[in-house]
Amino acid sequence: MWSPLATLVHRIADSCDRTDGGFSTAELLGNAALGVAALIVIWALLQGLGADVVDWIRGQLLSG
Repeated sequence: MWSPLATLVHRIADSCDRTDGGFSTAELLGNAALGVAALIVIWALLQGLGADVVDWIRGQLLSG
C-alpha cells in the first residue's frame, strides 16, 4: 500500500517526465499568419514576374 508521501512523490515525478507534445493555440496562429504572409509575398512576386513575361512576349511578337 502506498503512503501519501510516496503517492505525492510518484505524481510529481510523473508530471516532470511529461513533455509538451503539441502546439499551443498561439503557436498555431503564429504559424498560420506566417504562412499567409509568405503566400502574399509569393503571389506579389509572381504577379510582377507575369507582367514582365507578358511584356517580353509582346515585344518579341511585335518586333519580329
